[in-house]
Amino acid sequence: MWPLLIFSVATIAIALERAIYIFYHNLRLEDLEEKTAEYIHAKDMEGAKQYLSGLTKRRMGARILLVLVKRSDLSEHRIEKAVETEALTCINSLENGFNFLVALGSLSPLTGFLGTVSGMIGAFKSIAEATEVNAQIVANGIYEALITTVFGLVIAIIAMIAHSLFSHVVDRFAMDVEKSCSDLITELVTGTELPAVN
Repeated sequence: MWPLLIFSVATIAIALERAIYIFYHNLRLEDLEEKTAEYIHAKDMEGAKQYLSGLTKRRMGARILLVLVKRSDLSEHRIEKAVETEALTCINSLENGFNFLVALGSLSPLTGFLGTVSGMIGAFKSIAEATEVNAQIVANGIYEALITTVFGLVIAIIAMIAHSLFSHVVDRFAMDVEKSCSDLITELVTGTELPAVN
C-alpha cells in the first residue's frame, strides 16, 4: 500500500499542477488571430508587436504569433520554420508531466496486482499452517489482495483520464495554432484580408 499511496499523491499533484498551468496560460487564439490580422492588414507591425508583447506572459498563442510578426520581413518558408519552432517549444512546455501520468497509469495497477499476489500468498500460507481451515483464516489475505487491486486501478483511472483530457486540450491548441498561423502568413505574403474569425 505504501507505493500506491506515493503513486496516488504523485498522480494528484501532477494532474493539479498541469491543470493550473494550462488554465493560467490561456490557450484561446481566436481573439489574438483577429486582432493580429487587423494590424497586419493595416501594415502596422509595430502595433502588432506591442499588442502581442503585452500578452506573452499568460497567452501561449501570443508568444507564437509574436514570433510570426517579428519574422514578417523573412520569406514565407523561414516564417513558417520560426513559428513551428516556437510552437513546438510552447507545446512541449504544456506537455511536461504527461509521461509521468502515463507511467503512473501503467505502474499503479501492476503494483496493485503485486499486492493481490502477496495477499493470496499470505492467505494460502495461513491455510497451510492451520490445522483447521475456516473463512476467518484467509479473510485478511483476501482483503489485502482486493484492496490493493482496487487502489491500483483507481489511481490508474485518474491518471489516464487526466492524461487524455490534457492531451485533448493541447492537441486542440496545436491545431488552432497551425490554422491561425497559416491564415496570418497568407495575409502577410499575399496581403489578402482574412475573413473575420467567428
